[in-house]
Amino acid sequence: MSKPKKGTLLNRNTAFDRVNYFVMLILAFVMVYPLWYCIAGSLNEGIDYIRGGVFLWPRKWTLANYKAVFLDKAILNAFGVTILKCLIGTVTSVLCTAMASYAITRPRLKLKKLYIPFIMLTMFFSGGLIPYFILIVDLNLYDSFWVYIIPTMFSAYNMIIIQSFMRDLSAELIESAKLDGASEYRIFFQIILPLSKPVLATIALFTVVTHWNSYFDSMMYTSSQELQTIQLFLKKVITDPSVSRGLGSAATIAIPDQAATLTPQVVKLATMVVTALPVVCIYPFLQRYFVKGVTMGAVKG
Repeated sequence: MSKPKKGTLLNRNTAFDRVNYFVMLILAFVMVYPLWYCIAGSLNEGIDYIRGGVFLWPRKWTLANYKAVFLDKAILNAFGVTILKCLIGTVTSVLCTAMASYAITRPRLKLKKLYIPFIMLTMFFSGGLIPYFILIVDLNLYDSFWVYIIPTMFSAYNMIIIQSFMRDLSAELIESAKLDGASEYRIFFQIILPLSKPVLATIALFTVVTHWNSYFDSMMYTSSQELQTIQLFLKKVITDPSVSRGLGSAATIAIPDQAATLTPQVVKLATMVVTALPVVCIYPFLQRYFVKGVTMGAVKG
């Protein structure tokens, strides 16, 4: 049986690579263009935007739309609540989940075989929305900032990833620290956590994005306007015309010369961009940990 020529295989690989690059470019365009469309529209004058035709580049540049967004007190309050939610929620969730993961990896943990099935059970079954709501009310968490923090302090899925990483850490290093008189807390904070930076950064990225994009908890478990998150505010801007029309009310006083060019459509686009950009900007700083953290927790053959 004759072998295929080397040149033929090379040409096939080159053709495959070209098709692959073309498909990936199309997918990248499909993913990026919605955000780019919002950016282009948000930088265009509102009156001119109504004419249509603004798809790739602003026709009449202006920053009045973003001024209108940042002059609105409700948006600033929603941003403050969301930022606090992300910071406190991410730190507490990563720390508590990491502590549980470290405990699960210890061979001398009592009833270890009983804990793991119960933890795994929470990944597949829940009590339902109504019992969960009743529990939130009974714990006095309803309409409280801590309803964003306490229910998310532990994640079974994140624990599986972290404990898979921690199992690969040197057991001799931990035993040496114990021989030197180090307690479990000192070993955890001074040895385990620094060595687990890649996987913790990955989990932190997942947690930040989850907290930032979540609006259901704010919609279901809070009624105060002071506790609404930016995602819930964005939902109201998109679905409620009265909210989008009221966005430019503060701008009419602060920037009266530019307020005449504002329309609800462009202010809405500016709100979308301001809501999405923080997560997009965070990712490059944690990118170097992302792949490393996930692959180190993977199953090895």
